[in-house]
Amino acid sequence: MEAKAQAKMVRISSRKVKLVIDLVRGKNVGEAIAILRLTPKAASPVVEKLIRSAVANAEHNYNMDTEALYVKEIFVGEGPTLKRFRPRAQGRASAIMKRTSHITAVVAERE
Repeated sequence: MEAKAQAKMVRISSRKVKLVIDLVRGKNVGEAIAILRLTPKAASPVVEKLIRSAVANAEHNYNMDTEALYVKEIFVGEGPTLKRFRPRAQGRASAIMKRTSHITAVVAERE
């Protein structure tokens, strides 16, 4: 059995989130949360909250043992990009892309 949680429209680039989720893929939930607590990246609190949500879903919806859970699958995809413009020299404007991402975590019990 597995439980899933999603965080959508997170205002961090998916490229930056990927660095953080690669650290916790395949780890036990307790170990993954400990790693995220000590990782100095902006995406760490978001991924930690997502994993905690997946654990809560597993416990509440499927009556799984939280001690036996591990991060089975975790991935990030690009969300919509917010396009903004900044004035530049000689009356020009340059684009600023404010990227978002959709993060999905799946936890399962170890056999």
